[in-house]
Amino acid sequence: QPAYARHRLQGCRRCQLRRESTMAELNFFDTYVLMAIAEEIVPQQTFFRDRYFPTGERDIFACDKVLTEYRKGDRKMAAFVSARAGDIPMDRIGYAIHEYQPAFIAPSRLLTLDDLTKRGFGEAIYANSTPAQRAARLQLDDLTDMDRRIVRREEWMCAQTMINNACTMQTYIDDKTEGEKLYVKFFDDASDHTYTVATKWNATGGDFFGDVKAMCRKLSKRGLRAADLVLGSDVADAILDMEKVQKLLDRNSGIIIGTIDQELSRYDGVVYMGTLNFGGFKLNLISVDETYIDNNGTEQKYFPATSAMVTAPGCGHLMYGQITQIDYGSTEFASHAAIRVPKFSLNQEADIRKLRLGARPLAAPHNYCPYIYAAEVVS
Repeated sequence: QPAYARHRLQGCRRCQLRRESTMAELNFFDTYVLMAIAEEIVPQQTFFRDRYFPTGERDIFACDKVLTEYRKGDRKMAAFVSARAGDIPMDRIGYAIHEYQPAFIAPSRLLTLDDLTKRGFGEAIYANSTPAQRAARLQLDDLTDMDRRIVRREEWMCAQTMINNACTMQTYIDDKTEGEKLYVKFFDDASDHTYTVATKWNATGGDFFGDVKAMCRKLSKRGLRAADLVLGSDVADAILDMEKVQKLLDRNSGIIIGTIDQELSRYDGVVYMGTLNFGGFKLNLISVDETYIDNNGTEQKYFPATSAMVTAPGCGHLMYGQITQIDYGSTEFASHAAIRVPKFSLNQEADIRKLRLGARPLAAPHNYCPYIYAAEVVS
């Protein structure tokens, strides 16, 4: 062979050996490789979690416990200073700080020989998938399914935190046996995040605009913003039927109260209805009809159909504690500070592989009671 041909052949062989070496080094059961795969999963969009409890870089803790701190709004004025005085010291605003260990969420899925031999969902009937290729595809599908279940649990935690200013988490020993109950609250003796209407909004004498304005005032007195009016599905329907709302939306009335122009949002079951003005508080009206399936197989709503809430985007944050585990192929404990932490394990006697996806989330407000919740506002 000519010299240039031998050089090209040797070069191709070197590239092939280099690619084979790289492929050999990449272990798809390694925890860090699995974490990289999990990070590439397209996240499921959920309303309460995305809009009100985003996660920032400072919300992932490299320890088992997370710190939650919230402060009350400051509405004090600066003092007038005498000409003979230089300045007036200003006291620092106090804040409450608490330490919590987030509950552990860890769905898992087994991979048996039967899963590798039977045709997968969406796979061609005569596909030539090898067991190794099918295992890799199932691994990605399993991580995606488990991540979506965790996201739904996080959405539930965010909604419960806003409704109760607290969250009760029922742990499980297995898929049926209940363990201990974990409880986290963001107040001391009593919470000041609720509002009770005197008369139902869809009843005679109901004061929809007055009640919402009062809810907004409770936030503004704390120095907090009111931007969204979150409505249960029944409340949203009742508002559209209110004669007073219909009259005020009439452009010929001479009073510009807002605009109702319903449109679907990117969140399943969430409708952006428009904006209304409540004594100067211009709020986004958002109808929420998100649902999930509980442990009994019953469909449940994240937000009650007859409730309403005034709040603002970014009122809280979703934090994560680290997860400590023995990674596959190791005998030592390793700690991982991340939103999702996968774990691969192997039962050689039963010829079963298991893939687990873990998370330690905790939803918490930034300020004291940055939401005002009103239950049973319509009948």
